[in-house]
Amino acid sequence: MTAVLSGSPAAVEAGAVTENAIVRKVAWRLMPLIMICYMFAFFDRINISFAKFQLQSDLGFSNVAYGLGASMFVVGYVIFEVPSNLFLYRVGARRWIARIMISWGIATALMIFIRSEWHFYALRFLIGAMEAGFAPGILYYLTIWFPASHRGRITSFMFVASAFSGIFGAPVAGLILGGLNGVGGLAGWQWLFLAGGLPCLILGVLVLARLDDRIADARWLSQPEKDLLSSRIAHHNRDIGDHSLLGAIRQPGFLLIGLIYFLLQIGSYGLNFWGPDLIKTASGGQAASVGFLTAIPYICGAISMVVIGRLSDASGERPKFVAGLAIAAALGFFGAGLFDKHIVPLMFALALLGAGIVASIPTFWTLPAKLVTGVGAAGGIALINTLGQFGGIVSPVMVGWVKDLTGSTTPALYGIGVLCLAAAGLALFAMPASLRRSDRSA
Repeated sequence: MTAVLSGSPAAVEAGAVTENAIVRKVAWRLMPLIMICYMFAFFDRINISFAKFQLQSDLGFSNVAYGLGASMFVVGYVIFEVPSNLFLYRVGARRWIARIMISWGIATALMIFIRSEWHFYALRFLIGAMEAGFAPGILYYLTIWFPASHRGRITSFMFVASAFSGIFGAPVAGLILGGLNGVGGLAGWQWLFLAGGLPCLILGVLVLARLDDRIADARWLSQPEKDLLSSRIAHHNRDIGDHSLLGAIRQPGFLLIGLIYFLLQIGSYGLNFWGPDLIKTASGGQAASVGFLTAIPYICGAISMVVIGRLSDASGERPKFVAGLAIAAALGFFGAGLFDKHIVPLMFALALLGAGIVASIPTFWTLPAKLVTGVGAAGGIALINTLGQFGGIVSPVMVGWVKDLTGSTTPALYGIGVLCLAAAGLALFAMPASLRRSDRSA
């Protein structure tokens, strides 16, 4: 976070109010807690991939049952996504985000009670329903607090937390699965769900205490700081109408970026749910070693996010960066399919894949705020996220079905690579002028 957070919360001195100094102050106040919350949100999404081997062994689930259960999270998520963000706009981000965290933490912890496929499906659906609105709610919240010219880096910092979930979550998950299996009469996968769910209750309380809904509510900002920050955000939004949700949908390019996000999410879920399986198959390693190797693509993704966030803010030409990262992800998928039985080249392919697909998500999320503000942004960001999350339904089930049918994930990996190339083509050649316009011209 050095690029934006290089300084202390007291960086803004009286009489020296500048946009960069205020952004640093706001980032120090908001981003550490937001990043920790998002890290647990992402870990609660992908912990099912770490638990896969023990879960299937203990409960006798097939690959199709696992893929369907993994996808049921997304079904619950997409059904309640837009309503959740509209409620957030109405009641305020602080209360609603806290509610989301507490309720999904409880639902995740309840995973220790599953005994059948139907228990698995129902609780995964419930977790998705409880978490619905969190990521788009945070993305909308950032548009309230940060000018457009800083959002590439700020959004990257938020999504670096997803990489941290892989960097730290994968090894920790491996240690929990191996070290706590059988302790207290619980399997390792049950301890894993408790470790992912219970801390969210504490984080929900911290959100209530730490976040403010609006710039005007921030007692930790002086009035000149509030005025300058508000004016800069308004300046960047001057050519964007305050649309309703229907008005947002009608904006040129809105459904196009929803399609691009759908394609990117197929790639993202392909890595999240099947990366550990690829590594396990190629290496034959135990849970702990698989966990440490699984961290590598996310380390590369974290580095890529920070670097690309700075570069995209400097140029303001967001679609080009989305396309370049999607192409890198496609090459990673092709390499993973080609070397799925050879651990060393497979890890190089997964590193490239992580650098591309993990970093493409925060870069993509700089685009919707170029189209909509206000309630249109709250509902519109949620709708785009919903369209994208259908990729989370398609990807696990498709890969699971292909693996059960052919005994190999390779054909599915090639297919996902082609879809990433399609996303790159749309980003480069189909974007309307409003999305191609550089933020630096604002």
